[in-house]
Amino acid sequence: VFDTLITSTSKNKDIRQIRKQVGLVFQFAENQIFEETVLKDVAFGPQNFGVSEEDAEQIAREKLALVGIDESLFNRSPFELSGGQMRRVAIAGILAMEPAILVLDEPTAGLDPLGRKELMNLFKKLHQSGMTIVLVTHLMDDVAEYANQVYVMEKGRLVKFGKPSDVFQDVIFMEEVQLGVPKITAFCKRLADRGVSFKRLPIKIEEFKESLNG
Repeated sequence: VFDTLITSTSKNKDIRQIRKQVGLVFQFAENQIFEETVLKDVAFGPQNFGVSEEDAEQIAREKLALVGIDESLFNRSPFELSGGQMRRVAIAGILAMEPAILVLDEPTAGLDPLGRKELMNLFKKLHQSGMTIVLVTHLMDDVAEYANQVYVMEKGRLVKFGKPSDVFQDVIFMEEVQLGVPKITAFCKRLADRGVSFKRLPIKIEEFKESLNG
């Protein structure tokens, strides 16, 4: 990671700076919460790296606003919040470290469709602001909608990579590795098997509509 080689024998003190540069959001990020108030929880990380209490609290306020947590909740116990709100608080805690890279492990698991869309749009906004986002997911529709590059892993090895629009053309391969393709791509593949002509299989609904108009 950057110039640091991390192995199973790496000591915590040797990779301390990496923990600040690379933020990891667990699959159920709310399990990372532990402080007695929302504000204290988000401010903990910066303080742990030497930021003053006052500055850490200001950073926490900014990141909580960024993820859509209202100021009225700042002094509430995070454990009194809804599941979606708790996850946002946990993400704010990672963002408070101001990492260069944000690694997301199935970040929308267990959320309803609206909550999932809102969270993915937040990550898109962060990416557009210049942050590198690594999204680990089995939801191929999210890959099609949000990813610039896709890397397919199998048993710890990289077996395919490229732009989503290229990777998802190989429907058979993606099914063989038990990932599949976006729903609209699978639908268009069935149409193609029945004689409908596509220059390239669409990976988004908008592309499908354009192919019909074209």
